[in-house]
Amino acid sequence: MDSKRSTVARVAMMALAAIASPTLAQGPGQYPSKPIRLIILSTPASGPDIVGRLIGAHLTEAWGQQVVIDPRPGASGIIGAEIAARSAPDGHTLVIATTQAAIVSVMFDKLKFDLIKDFSPISLMASTPFLLVVNPGMPAKTIADFVAMAKAKPGELRYGSGGSGSPPHLSAELFRHMTGIDVQHVPYKGVTPALTDTIAGQVHMTISVVPAVLAHMRSGRVRALGITSARRSEVVPEVPAISETIPGYEYIGWYTLLAPARTPVAIINRLNAEVVSALKTSAVREKLADLGAEPIGSTVKEVTEFIPAQMARLRELVRLSGAKADR
Repeated sequence: MDSKRSTVARVAMMALAAIASPTLAQGPGQYPSKPIRLIILSTPASGPDIVGRLIGAHLTEAWGQQVVIDPRPGASGIIGAEIAARSAPDGHTLVIATTQAAIVSVMFDKLKFDLIKDFSPISLMASTPFLLVVNPGMPAKTIADFVAMAKAKPGELRYGSGGSGSPPHLSAELFRHMTGIDVQHVPYKGVTPALTDTIAGQVHMTISVVPAVLAHMRSGRVRALGITSARRSEVVPEVPAISETIPGYEYIGWYTLLAPARTPVAIINRLNAEVVSALKTSAVREKLADLGAEPIGSTVKEVTEFIPAQMARLRELVRLSGAKADR
């Protein structure tokens, strides 16, 4: 009798635990059981927002549950990342993390989240190269020309960026470090004013994401000397990779999809399979191309290894650049 009572008690406790815990009660077959919130760490209409809406629309169509886009750009995305890290690990809250999130993680002290420990990676979705552009009035027609010019005039040339520690700043600092040139950094509050001053000739060079600079390049307002990806991009195949002149140079932006740590592996794998499927569709690939982004769709293992490697590289670039957090 005691044995029977003990068994009944254990069964009852397990049932109560399942009711109390959505993660235990819900197997992967029932996922998703409610709308999914997708946190974006930047403003509406930004690259991550557009990528999030593309992937969200695919998940909504595939699973019949609405994906709600939740932009949280405050404090360089720190607020949104904190919200995502504290969310229930049941797959109903996801976040898109980019290169900027990794930069923030290595620049800021005492964050309330850890990009490695507090998140479960799902997939590396896409990469975004940058274009190194100069004022068209400059005599430099190639990367080699620009390097030679900068070495002939140490400290006289200026480059603009979207601010200290921004991807345009760090990519330019990597270029400066690998070529040994002495150029002055002029930080702006965003890459758009940096491009405006490059067009006006106030600064000589800027590195920017492809979509922001493409119209200026095509109209002749700036001259593109190189792209920061390891190989030429299908978006602008006429522009050589900087690595063709500076072997080993590479700097890319990237988009990853993450869930809170301890999200069940079965749910992570289901999300990965659906995201990879979305990235193979012509509609998603074409829209990513409009962003200057190249679709990837990695395995969970690949993205889990990718993020720490990128953070180590960015930490070194931040050290070389001397970039400091604004707060």
